[in-house]
Amino acid sequence: MNRLAKVGLFVGALSCGGLAARGLNIGGLVSQPAYAQSAIRAPEFPAGLTWLNSSPLSIQGLRGKIVLLDFWTYGCINCMHILPDLHKLEEKYGDQLVIISVHSAKFERESDSKNIRDAVLRYNIEHPVLVDKGLRVWTDYTVRAWPTLVLIAPDGRVTGSVAGEGHFAEVDQQIGNLVKVFREKKQLNETPLKLTLERAKTEDTPLFYPGKIATGGNRIVVADSSHNRLVVSDKSGKTIATIGSGDAGLKDGDFQSATFWNPQGVFVDGNKVYVADTNNHAIRLIDLLDKTVTTIAGNGKQAPFLATGGPAKTSPLSSPWDVLKVGNTLFIAMAGTHQIWSMNLARGAVGVYAGDGNEARRDGLRQGASFAQPSGLATDGKALFVADSESSCIRRIDFESGVVKTIAGGDLFDFGDRDGVGDNVRFQHPLGLAYNAGQLYISDAYNGKVKQLDPASGTVKTIASGLAEPGGLAFDGDRLLVADTAHQSIKALSATDYKPTLLTLANLSAPRLAARDAVVDIKSKGNQVSLPVGNATLIFEPVLPQGYHLNRDAPLKLTVKTTGAGVQATKTTFTGTDFQNPTRVALKTTASGKGTIELDALVAYCDIGTGALCKVQRVQQSVPFVIAPDATGEARVKVQLP
Repeated sequence: MNRLAKVGLFVGALSCGGLAARGLNIGGLVSQPAYAQSAIRAPEFPAGLTWLNSSPLSIQGLRGKIVLLDFWTYGCINCMHILPDLHKLEEKYGDQLVIISVHSAKFERESDSKNIRDAVLRYNIEHPVLVDKGLRVWTDYTVRAWPTLVLIAPDGRVTGSVAGEGHFAEVDQQIGNLVKVFREKKQLNETPLKLTLERAKTEDTPLFYPGKIATGGNRIVVADSSHNRLVVSDKSGKTIATIGSGDAGLKDGDFQSATFWNPQGVFVDGNKVYVADTNNHAIRLIDLLDKTVTTIAGNGKQAPFLATGGPAKTSPLSSPWDVLKVGNTLFIAMAGTHQIWSMNLARGAVGVYAGDGNEARRDGLRQGASFAQPSGLATDGKALFVADSESSCIRRIDFESGVVKTIAGGDLFDFGDRDGVGDNVRFQHPLGLAYNAGQLYISDAYNGKVKQLDPASGTVKTIASGLAEPGGLAFDGDRLLVADTAHQSIKALSATDYKPTLLTLANLSAPRLAARDAVVDIKSKGNQVSLPVGNATLIFEPVLPQGYHLNRDAPLKLTVKTTGAGVQATKTTFTGTDFQNPTRVALKTTASGKGTIELDALVAYCDIGTGALCKVQRVQQSVPFVIAPDATGEARVKVQLP
C-alpha cells in the first residue's frame, strides 16, 4: 500500500486529544486556492472492513466523484461539531460529492461496529460510514487528529486535508473548484449514490438514546435526546407530559410547538426545568405550570475558542452538556470549549468559571486549570464535581479556594476499567454524576457501569454493570435512576443490591414527526370516504415515482388506527410481506357512524440500475369516513411520493 508523501502544511490544531504525529501528511486545503493536480493517489480502502449506511465502497469505484473523508471518533465533541457542516455540504453538492465518515476509534468501546451504528443513529448520520478497525485507514492516510477531513478529486488524487473544526468555508471553496474543473472536463459523475440508511432498518422506540435524567418533587424528567424532546413522568413512570415536537430546531413556545436539538443535561428546580440544549448551543427554561419553553442563554451559534461570555441571550455557547443550579448560579458543563461556565440568573449574564480552554487534565486554580470535554456536574454544597469525559477522570472545584483537583481517574490516553484509589482508578469516558449521602455516583459510560466514589478518600468501586453507555444519573429517594442510553431505557438501581431494573414509562410513544423517521414527511388529510354497512376495504396505495420499486431490504410498515364510531380494522399493523403496494385493509362496519381512519406508513423505495437512489418516506394520512348504506365496498387512498 502506498503511503502519502509530505507535500505541504498540515492545517488545524490537534483536537479531541489528537494523537502525536504517526507519519507524514498531505497539503492543507487553505493553502490551495485553486485546483492543481496532485501527485498523491488516494490509498484504496482495505477489504473486509464494515460499512454502515452503504454497501462497501472503493476509491476506484468512486472515480468521477468528489470524495470527502471525515476521520472521526464518536465520543469526540469536535467531531460532533462538524456534522452540521457535512450536512450543508451534502445538501449543496448532493449529486457530485460523496462524504465518507471513517470511524477511527480512540476508546476501546468505540471500536465495536454495533456501538458505532448506535452513534450513527444517535447523530442522524446519513452518509456512508467506514469502520476503521485497527486504524488501518487512519495509518494509510497518516492522520494525526480527530476530526480530520481529506479531500479527493474525481481523478482519485488527494487535493489536501484539514484538521479540527471551523473549516467549512475552505472545504466548500475547494469542492466548488473541483466541480467546476471536472465538469468542464466532462469527468464528473453526477449520479446520486445508492444508500441504505441504518435508520430505515430501525423500529420506533418510546425513548431514543436518552442522555440525562433529573428528579424533583414527584417528577422525573428525561432528556429524550435523539427524539429532540423532554419527557416528564411521575415516580411510578406514568407519563405526564412530552415537551418538544420531535423536530430538531431552536424554537420557543408551548410544549407542542417548541423544538430542541439533542438536549442533554436537565436540572429540576420546583416547577422549572433547566435544559442544556446541546446541539443548539443554548440553555432553555421549561415552566411546568405555564407549559412554555424559553431560551435564556445562547444565540444559537457555536462559541469560538476562547469566548468569554457576556449577556446571556446574545452570547454564543458551545455544546453545553450538563447544568446544575447552586443558589442563584447555574453552572454549565461547556463540553465544546472544555470549560465550566456559570450563569448569573439574576443578571442574565454568562461567563467562564473554570478552565483555560485547552483540552487537557491540568489541576490548579480554576482560571488556569484545563478540562477535556466536561459532561457531568454534581455538588455537595462545598465543591463542584465534574465528570471530565475525554480525560476519563473526576475533578473537584472547591467553591471557597477555587482550586481544581483530580480526585480519581486517568488522562487523555490513560483510560480503562479499574477500581481502586485516586490516580490508580481507570474510567472510560464518564458522562454523568449524582451526589448522595457523602458519596458520588458516576455513569462510566464506555465501561457500561455505575461506580461509587468516596470524595474524601478517592476510593472507587463498581456497583452496577451491564448497561450500554449510561449518560446520566439522578436519585429518587433511595433508588438511583440511570439513563441507559444505548439500551433506549431508564434503569432503577435499588439501594440494597444496586441491581438494575427497567423503569417503564407508561403511555409514551415516539414523536410522530421525529426527524429520524423519514427524509421528508408527508402529512395530510384525505377526502372523506363512504363505507358500506358490514364489510369494507380501505386500499392504501403509495404512488412511487416512475422507475422506482419498494425496497424489501428495509423495513416497510403500515399502522392503522380508527377513531370515532362504526369502524374497526380487523388487522392494524402490516409489515414485511404483508405490506404490499397497494395494501388492502379489511374493515368491519356497523349500521351507522362516522370518524377518522389514521394511516401511518414507513415506505422505503429505490430506483433501478447502477448507482440507484434509495429513499425512505414517512406518510401520515387522516381519512374521514362516514357509513352510508349505498356506499360501495372499497375506498382507495392514494399518496404521491417524491
